[in-house]
Formats: sequence, C-alpha cells, structure tokens
Amino acid sequence: LFFMRQLFKDYEIRQYVVQVIFSVTFAFSCTMFELIIFEILGVLNSSSRYFHWKMNLCVILLILVFMVPFYIGYFIVSNIRLLHKQRLLFSCLLWLTFMYFFWKLGDPFPILSPKHGILSIEQLISRVGVIGVTLMALLSGFGAVNCPYTYMSYFLRNVTDTDILALERRLLQTMDMIISKKKRMAMARRTMFQKGEVHNKPSGFWGMIKSVTTSASGSENLTLIQQEVDALEELSRQLFLETADLYATKERIEYSKTFKGKYFNFLGYFFSIYCVWKIFMATINIVFDRVGKTDPVTRGIEITVNYLGIQFDVKFWSQHISFILVGIIIVTSIRGLLITLTKFFYAISSSKSSNVIVLLLAQIMGMYFVSSVLLIRMSMPLEYRTIITEVLGELQFNFYHRWFDVIFLVSALSSILFLYLAHKQAPEKQMAP
Repeated sequence: LFFMRQLFKDYEIRQYVVQVIFSVTFAFSCTMFELIIFEILGVLNSSSRYFHWKMNLCVILLILVFMVPFYIGYFIVSNIRLLHKQRLLFSCLLWLTFMYFFWKLGDPFPILSPKHGILSIEQLISRVGVIGVTLMALLSGFGAVNCPYTYMSYFLRNVTDTDILALERRLLQTMDMIISKKKRMAMARRTMFQKGEVHNKPSGFWGMIKSVTTSASGSENLTLIQQEVDALEELSRQLFLETADLYATKERIEYSKTFKGKYFNFLGYFFSIYCVWKIFMATINIVFDRVGKTDPVTRGIEITVNYLGIQFDVKFWSQHISFILVGIIIVTSIRGLLITLTKFFYAISSSKSSNVIVLLLAQIMGMYFVSSVLLIRMSMPLEYRTIITEVLGELQFNFYHRWFDVIFLVSALSSILFLYLAHKQAPEKQMAP
C-alpha cells in the first residue's frame, strides 16, 4: 500500500514481482531499525532479538545479493529484442558478472577476519557495507553542505521586480525576432514556390551538381536565417530558464521573511556550524587514524557532569537520550533517502525503464540501511551493541568509520566547491546583457 499509494502513486509499476521485492526490502530495512530500538528499550528476550536479527539480515542479504541483481538483469535483457528469446540465459550471465565484481570488491579493503569462510554471512555484509557506507558518506557530505545553503537567506540573491521585468522584456524581444525571421523564411519559400524554383529543379546527378555549384541567393538567405533562428531559439530557452530561476528565488526571499522561513534560516546557521564541526572532526579522525570508543551521548554527558561537578545517573539518561537520538537518526535517514530516491525516479523514469529503476532503488535502499546499522552501532552505549556485534560478526568496524570520514570529507569539499562556483556564476548571468 505504501509503495502503490505514496511512493510511486503517479507511475504504474505493472510487474507484481517488482512491487513485492521493493516492499519486502523496505519492510526488512525498517525492521532492522525497529530491532535497534528494541535493543535500547530491552523489548523481547535477548535470544529472541538475536534470532530476529539473524533472520532479518539473512533475508535482506539474500534479496540484495541474489534476487535484486538477477531481476535487474532480467528486465534489462527483456527490453532488448534480440535477446528476448534467451533472456533467462543472459540474465544469469549478467548476475554472474555482478557477483564477480561484487566479490572482487572485498579484495582492496581490510574488511574481513581470516576466520571467515567463503559462504559466511560476514563475507556478504562486509561487501554490502563498503558500497552502502560509500553511498551514505556521499549523501551526507552533500547534504551537510547543501542544507545550510538551501535554508539560509544569506545565500539568496537580491532579486527585484525590475530584474524580472528586464529579463522578461529580453525574452519577449527574442521571441518577436524569432517570429519575424520565421515570417521572412515563409515569405521567401512562398516566393520561390511561385517562381517555380521548388518544382522545376533539375533532377539527376548533373542536376544535383548544378544546384550545389549555382545555388540561388534566396536559398543562401534561407540558410543564414535558419541559423539565426536556431541561435535565437537557444537564447530564448536560456532566458526562460533564467526567468523561472528568478521567480523561484523571489519566492524563496518572500518565504524567508515568514516565521517558518526564519526558523529554517536559524536551522541553516545551526547546520553550518555542524557542517564545519563534522568536516573538522573527519579531518582529525583521518589524520590521527582515530575512531571513538564511546558513543557520543555517553561521552557528552560524562564531560558535562565532570565539568559541572554534579550528581547524575549517566547510565540511565544515556539510555533515554540514545533512544531519542537513534530514533531521530532513523526517521531522518529513511525520510531523506526515500525523498531522494523518488525524485531520482521521477527524473529519469520511462515506461520501459521503470521496473529496472525501482529495483535499483531497492538495491540502493537496502545497502544504505544495512550500512546505517554498521554506523549507528557506534552511537549506542556499549551494553546495547552486544547482540548487533554478535550478529554482524567479526567485521572491521573501525575501517567503516574511517572510510565514511574519508568519503564524507571528499563529498563535502567537492559540494562546497560546486555550490561556490554555482553561486558565483548566478549574479554574472543576471548581469549579462
């Protein structure tokens, strides 16, 4: 129901197997986060939670490594007419190709313990974790920079009604020039038709040579006018996009003056500080090869209590604050990823590619959420990590946190450079004649 009525309500995904695979992946991904909440709250017996963790991971890994890649290959081959009769064979070949590269992915990274066998669950989680953590770090780096850039009124251009009217006037003048030149072309063609230059052209090879070597002045004018029309149409498209951008910027300026806009502007400053702090900490972690041993909540409470010198039950409050923090991380992660994926789907989807794209989104979503569990583990107090650590196996958890810091830093700095160049070019376009 959530798949059909909320996520993809504007698109008809006819294949029932695609709906089921996406829905099951989403359900088991959310169940993993539910089990994290159960770990903190102590819901169910520890043996029951361990069983459900194990079953949940086995099912989602089976879907991500075996089922989704096979069906992606199957629907890709089904869209190629030449391979339609042998689509099952070619689907298996594509799946084997995926498995080869997926398995080789683990070679360059120190992600496994020598104790792990070839068919162990750690072999799959470790490789899925590398892909998912890379994706998380890329999205987090871009989001940490783009969020304050989007919310803060400081980055808004000063757009007035005069700017919009001037650009609209240029657009209307360009459209008038296009219309007048197209009228001239139509009149020239009509004159040529009346003079018989269209129907009385010499035919054959020598006629073609003659028409090329002795072209009429009217045809040359038509060619030049057509080139001018093409250039003006391209200019009109650019002016239209710039006009729409100015209107959107003006709406953002008006929105920033409202109470809600001021609230988001304040959030923008907060996220700017967070972004700078996160980049600084990622740099420190990379340079000094450092990974935190204590979760941030417990560590923060301990520092505060020691500084103020007060009596405080650190263990009790760290549990409740960790529950709230992890809950916020889970909700924002799920919501943010689903919004990003559906925007991506609407941008590139077509009738033939919709099934493949939905399956790709399911693959990305599953890997993203499995990796979230690997990283959220560090945000939990030690006593709540036990079962998660046992289920995930002897993975090199420190590697994933260092890898996240590296990719996050690269993504954040690249996003800063990209947004800086885009922000710098915007006024230049506005001032261009």
